[in-house]
Amino acid sequence: MKKCRFPSLLAAVILLAALFLPMSAAAVEDPGLTCRNAILIDATYDEVLYDKGAYDKVYPASITKVMTALLVLEAVDAGELTLDTPITATAEALEVPEGSSTAKIQVGDTYTLEQYLYCLLLPSGNEVAQILAIAVDGSVEAFVDHMNQRAEELGCEGTHFANPHGYHDENHYTTAYDITRFMKAAMEYDLFQTILTSPNYTLPANGVSEERIIRNTNALTSNWTYTQYLYGPGTGGKTGTTDEAGCCLVETARKGDMYLISVILGAEEVKQADGSTDARQFSETIKLLNWGFDNFQRVTLSPDEALVAKVKVNLSTQADEVNVKPLGSITRTLPKDIDLEQVEMVPSLFSESVDAPVEAGQVLGILTIRYDGTEYGRLDLVADTSVERSDFLYYKHQVETFFQNAGVRLLLVVVLAVVVIVLLRVLVFRKRRRYRSGVGMGAGRRGHYSGRRRR
Repeated sequence: MKKCRFPSLLAAVILLAALFLPMSAAAVEDPGLTCRNAILIDATYDEVLYDKGAYDKVYPASITKVMTALLVLEAVDAGELTLDTPITATAEALEVPEGSSTAKIQVGDTYTLEQYLYCLLLPSGNEVAQILAIAVDGSVEAFVDHMNQRAEELGCEGTHFANPHGYHDENHYTTAYDITRFMKAAMEYDLFQTILTSPNYTLPANGVSEERIIRNTNALTSNWTYTQYLYGPGTGGKTGTTDEAGCCLVETARKGDMYLISVILGAEEVKQADGSTDARQFSETIKLLNWGFDNFQRVTLSPDEALVAKVKVNLSTQADEVNVKPLGSITRTLPKDIDLEQVEMVPSLFSESVDAPVEAGQVLGILTIRYDGTEYGRLDLVADTSVERSDFLYYKHQVETFFQNAGVRLLLVVVLAVVVIVLLRVLVFRKRRRYRSGVGMGAGRRGHYSGRRRR
């Protein structure tokens, strides 16, 4: 690939290149997380800002219930259910594995679908996940199939669900990145956000159970279990904990125009020297979100005037070359501290020359941006101006091209050879005829003469 040929233009192009730097490649200090897996994304633009084993197979525990809630809300959107639909808990739905987290629903409890969503997401009721699964698809098994189908539609390539609640199963797994996919989809529902940001919720009496309060397990929203983790920018999250998954949290947060989703998986709760507990699913979530807000910003640049190369133009008397430049505007979430000197700009032209006519905006190559040996973005390189074609040069070129064709040349050789052979045969034939004609006449005269007598 060709490097930029024009030093005077290189500075402008290097500024453009900064917009394509990967988040991990910039000079930003690592947040120093101790959890097994983590990811931070700019959710508005689906750009990964931090990745620690984000594509590894992991167990999601009760974060699974985000997908369960998403399918319930989509069923409401489709008109299959309403938020006011009454649902009565059955003994079948309440059969959950021993040690499950529950919302303490009893057989015969009747709540609306909306009330059950609160029971699903705040105290993380496993039995509620099954109640809702049956309400949506008729059976838990059918609902699990639905979950896997929806995960595939959302682009979750490393996910397979085995149940609607997240109780440990070897065949129930996902990735930190995939969690951001279904969390972002669920966050598009206002009710989902409202529930996640509710510290508690009052369930009314229903004839079986008395009125009671259920609490949010997310310490960034509720100080019921822990008092030191309330987080102002937080806009809702979901916890999950099993022995195999560790302590987990997916959280969303906003500051100004910046919307982030973080996922912490495989964290631990660590006893401190003062006897307090550091619940790192919460502390490291706050650390990661603050790291994102403090170190990144949205940058927009229009590089239309940055010419980076020239392409030779054939078949024109108007111009013998055309300038090419990157097309469009670039907007990225970038580290605030970027080492521009390490950016490599590589304009790669489709060809060193192009035949006229050339239209302004015609794509003539690709501008590749690399940093530390890794490619981070591409822009089309387009013609800066139009160039008209010369008809005389075009038809002259067509004739030359016609006779330069190997097939045409071979045909001409064959034709020429045939002509030569025909001419030679004609000449030889005529010569033979003349020769034969001459021999016959001489023989006749000699015969007549020899017949005369001498005297």
